[in-house]
Amino acid sequence: MANTKSALKRAKIAERNRLRNKAYKSAVKTLMKKYFAAVEAYAANPTDEAKQEAMARMSEAYSKIDKAVKRGVLHPNNGARKKSRLAHKLKACAQPAAATAQ
Repeated sequence: MANTKSALKRAKIAERNRLRNKAYKSAVKTLMKKYFAAVEAYAANPTDEAKQEAMARMSEAYSKIDKAVKRGVLHPNNGARKKSRLAHKLKACAQPAAATAQ
C-alpha cells in the first residue's frame, strides 16, 4: 500500500488508466474478431454484400485502433501492425476470388 498522499493518488490514477486501457484493448480485439469472421464469410461466399460487410468491419476496426493509438493505449507500431494484418487478410482473400472469375 502507498505510504504518501501522492503515491496513493498515483496508484488510483494508474488503476483507472489500467481499466480504461483494458477496455480499449478488448474493444479492438472484439472488432478484429468480427472483421476476421466477415472476411471468412466473404471467402466462403464471395458476393458484393459479403465484401461490403468486410469493408465496413475493417473501417470500424481501423477507427478503434487509431483511437487507441491516439490515446496511448497502443504503441503506434502496434496499431500499424494490426491495421496491416487486417488489410493483408482481405487482400489475400480477394485474390483467389479474382483469379477464379477470369
